[in-house]
Amino acid sequence: MREAAFIKQNKDKWSVFENVLSKKTEIAPDVLSDLYIEITDHLSYAKTFYGGSNTEIYLNSLASQAHQQIYKTKRESKNRIIGFWKTEFPTMFYNHHRELLISFLVFTFFTAVGAFSAASEGDFVRSILSDGYVNMTLENIEKGDPMAVYKQQGEFNMFLGITINNIKVALMAFVYGILLGVGTLYIMLQNGIMLGSFQYFFYEEGLLWESVRTIWIHGAIEISVIIIAGCAGLALANGLLYPGTYTRLESFKRGMVNGLKIMLSTVPFFIIAGFLEGFVTRHTEMPDWLAILIILGSFALILFYYVIYPYHLNKKTVLSG
Repeated sequence: MREAAFIKQNKDKWSVFENVLSKKTEIAPDVLSDLYIEITDHLSYAKTFYGGSNTEIYLNSLASQAHQQIYKTKRESKNRIIGFWKTEFPTMFYNHHRELLISFLVFTFFTAVGAFSAASEGDFVRSILSDGYVNMTLENIEKGDPMAVYKQQGEFNMFLGITINNIKVALMAFVYGILLGVGTLYIMLQNGIMLGSFQYFFYEEGLLWESVRTIWIHGAIEISVIIIAGCAGLALANGLLYPGTYTRLESFKRGMVNGLKIMLSTVPFFIIAGFLEGFVTRHTEMPDWLAILIILGSFALILFYYVIYPYHLNKKTVLSG
């Protein structure tokens, strides 16, 4: 069956189900359950014959929303916060893995561009990081403490300042998504080039490992979550550019809400990154094995919550139908 014929044949059922989920229409629980089973059957069919299409994305979103409402318990409704982190957000975020991948690839590409530019142009690092920072770091290297910049402020003040600054950067990446995603990609470009030139600077000074084992103690979470904020901006842009079966206004609203949920999810991780930078990174005397453990543990946490766990929940939702 052609996709257009499939949509025409079933769109009325989907519309009824969508109205039920949005509280516009009320039907008996048994009828709702039957509709849910039918929707998941349609989703399986769409995955098989129209993989990657807007139809599959729409049905997957519908099935995910339905699963949350049908199987939601009273305890979950009373513990709204727990439900958000445990089920609601990861289930929703699965539908934005494509935007996450784009954000990651753009950031990674421009990190490489930053490193290459620093290697090719002698003054590039100073133009990106500023003369003041470069000169200060060179002085610290001469004194035998290249990472002394992380010890200049008090622990709490550094934690607070870094956390607020990182959240500002993330909010910019999200809000600039309203510029059809171009603004978000620019923030990824800007931060990627900065990271690449920064790491090349230490490589050129023969301190690549020293910088990696120190900076990435907090950077593993900090950089990862900035990329996730880029995903939030692209989700907003996607709502504007690709309304699918919704009106453009409704699609924009959904993109905005989903983007805000993604941003909300990043706040605890930015707090963790700020804490690590303020209270842990400064301890450059810590053994390598401990630094590596913190870095790998941080990456594992991000990968699990934003990639593996949402995939697991989505798979479970589809199979339950």
